[in-house]
Amino acid sequence: MASQLDPAQRKSILRVLFTSLLLDLISFTFILPLFPSLLAFYRALDDRPNSLLNSILHYLNAYKESFAIPISSKYDIVLLGGALGSLFSLLQAIASPLIGRASDKYGRRTALLWSMCGNIASVALWCAAVDFRTFLWSRVVGGLSEGNVQLATAIAADVSDESQRGSTMAMVGACFSIAFTFGPALGAWLASITTFSANPFATAAGFSLFLVLVETVYLYFRLPETKPAGEVGDKKGKASAVEAKRHTNAPYLLNAIHFLFLLPFSGMEFSLPFLITSVLYPGHPSPSKLNGRLLGFVGLIASILQGAVVRRMAALTVVKTGVVSCTIAFFILSKVQSTGQLYAAGTLLAITSATVVTGLNSLGSLEAKESNRGEVLGALRSWGQFGRALGPIVFCSMFWWLGRETAYQIGGACMLGVVAIVFGGLRAPVIANHVT
Repeated sequence: MASQLDPAQRKSILRVLFTSLLLDLISFTFILPLFPSLLAFYRALDDRPNSLLNSILHYLNAYKESFAIPISSKYDIVLLGGALGSLFSLLQAIASPLIGRASDKYGRRTALLWSMCGNIASVALWCAAVDFRTFLWSRVVGGLSEGNVQLATAIAADVSDESQRGSTMAMVGACFSIAFTFGPALGAWLASITTFSANPFATAAGFSLFLVLVETVYLYFRLPETKPAGEVGDKKGKASAVEAKRHTNAPYLLNAIHFLFLLPFSGMEFSLPFLITSVLYPGHPSPSKLNGRLLGFVGLIASILQGAVVRRMAALTVVKTGVVSCTIAFFILSKVQSTGQLYAAGTLLAITSATVVTGLNSLGSLEAKESNRGEVLGALRSWGQFGRALGPIVFCSMFWWLGRETAYQIGGACMLGVVAIVFGGLRAPVIANHVT
């Protein structure tokens, strides 16, 4: 489709895509800083030993007690939040290939609008969540229906030729960085406004619902279908070109790298509150604020990099830069003792956040046919989400069993393996120059 669009049409579609994705991700990030307060609220609301929440906490405590290092009960809510995050990612891993295939069969616009219906249902359940069971259902529905990111990636690939692919994917990544910089702070502020005593988080949930409703209406009226209608031109010649592209970097290799990268990286992300609380600032009255400042710093640096630097780099160079930065960050965190060292590692994490997934999406889109782009990108996201689901469990187990230093060193060693695969196994795709 990219060859059929004039620059003004492409720019219009990308503007719609950028705006809608920004609305979606800001809405999504509202809840992230609220998990400890949300779960503490539901825990205080229902103290029955056999309630769903307390049953889950019982099994988490049994898991926690198996560690060699005693873990304070103040971390129960953090561990529960991590378990819910892993559940959300696991459900996305299951749903992503299905959403991708649906977009290939029925069209990107149709699949995206159906995904938005699921998002609306998920946030509506959060608005009505006066008990933990309803809140849990909202996360389940959200995990199964959240297809905006992968569909945005497929749409961005539909409307960009190979020479434009890297800059277009960087734009999608920039939406993430901007949203994660400002969304959590806005969500925390909205949660401080109580409008419904039975659900003190209804203000944040209500505004989140408003954003996804606006996004859905905006997409319905402004987003055209971008999936190519069919093959045109010399089918034999085109088939040969596609075959060559698909064998530059096999999709299974990109899927494996996405999984192997996000497994340690997501575990590191989840471990940062433990690191800040237990090692750097054990007596600080509000460690969550310290963690929020660090994440805001990472998001701001990542958004600047994606807007100014990453969009101009070749996709393979982007991935290589990110995995090396992540490896160095692991080894710094294994020895970190000061705020300066923490923010040095945070700068490297910002580079990682701005590069690896963006670069892998670019490479993945170049390996897909127009007819199966949604399926290929859905599988790529699925393997990444499997890694994101397992990462917090695996890494925090090492953190508490083996200690902080050993855990981060093992994570760094795993990332060295990813570096070896990226540098030794991936090749730069041959990209034709297109005139628009």
